[in-house]
Amino acid sequence: MKIALMDSGIGLLAATAAVRRLRPDADLVLSLDPDGMPWGPRTPEDLTGRALAVAEAAAAHRPDGLIIGCNTATVHALPTLRARLEPGIPVVGTVPAIKPAAAGGGPVAIWATPATTGSPYQRGLIKDFADGVPVTEVPCHGLAEAVEHADETAIDAAVAAAAALTPDDVTTVVLGCTHYELVAERIRAAVRRPGFPPLVLHGSAGAVAAQALRRLGEQPTPGAAATGTLTVLLSGREGTLPEAALTYAEGRLLKATSPAG
Repeated sequence: MKIALMDSGIGLLAATAAVRRLRPDADLVLSLDPDGMPWGPRTPEDLTGRALAVAEAAAAHRPDGLIIGCNTATVHALPTLRARLEPGIPVVGTVPAIKPAAAGGGPVAIWATPATTGSPYQRGLIKDFADGVPVTEVPCHGLAEAVEHADETAIDAAVAAAAALTPDDVTTVVLGCTHYELVAERIRAAVRRPGFPPLVLHGSAGAVAAQALRRLGEQPTPGAAATGTLTVLLSGREGTLPEAALTYAEGRLLKATSPAG
């Protein structure tokens, strides 16, 4: 089995590590876009064009399925990618985990990029899945970029700024950008309030990995031999994991469990 994942940068690491844990025997193709990142500030049309190029580079390696490891790209490019690649290559998008977060009763904070915060897309998810639950949308200025470059000082500053915008009574935080899952414990520590219950974090990586296997009619076999290879594409060119990826546990896991990459 071969699964491809795409993003502008290393935000796809969380979903990739989740797939690797479920299927150590799966070959993985990671398609990144260092020439065009970041995608967030681009127009929807421009972003869709970049995403399509990255997806087609992955598709050339004949994967059984493709995961869009990016919330922003899912919002803007999912219909186009499905129209181009399906039914031959099933495409799985990444949606913020608002529904399971709201099921806990809240109050909930959604940490997301400034472009996503307050967007009709996110407001629609809140309306559909969190009706009646107190929800605060928290714009995280510069956090995705800081995580992408493994800039420790900038990560601390961005997390602290977002934590200051998060109400004290919040019990659950939705990580609405895949990059944020790479620093989840730092976010937990920043938002944790003395005297309140332990903070619950909801990312998307595990659910996306599980959904990809379901779409392919496959079962998780976490005990399988770690024979899956790793191919990295950088704006269509074969390369290696960016150095910043190895700053995070998810990147180190991929390096340690892949015969190639």
